[in-house]
Amino acid sequence: MNMTNDSDALSLRDVQETVDRWITTIGVRYFSPLTNMAILTEETGEVARIMARKYGDQSFKDGDEHDLADELADVLWVVAAIANQTGVDLNDAFMNNLEKKSIRDKERHKRNPKLQ
Repeated sequence: MNMTNDSDALSLRDVQETVDRWITTIGVRYFSPLTNMAILTEETGEVARIMARKYGDQSFKDGDEHDLADELADVLWVVAAIANQTGVDLNDAFMNNLEKKSIRDKERHKRNPKLQ
């Protein structure tokens, strides 16, 4: 199902609009913000489980699913849903956050001996 405008590249604003369109047509309505926060926690845990097994010291169990891309997409989906519910424009928020980090951390990481 292609709900985008025939383009593979989506802005964060496009992601939010796509999630909203899906939720309000196929999904019927948004879950409550608190439910979405719980879902975000659950999805983040699924990412953590895969990371611990693929890049950490744990091993996968037989039949254990480990599709990191799908789990990251689930995280992005619920973040977009929460942003929609709370009136946050992720495009603007991300750009503001990038500017903040660029000013605050301009030299910080270069001076960190742990990163050398």
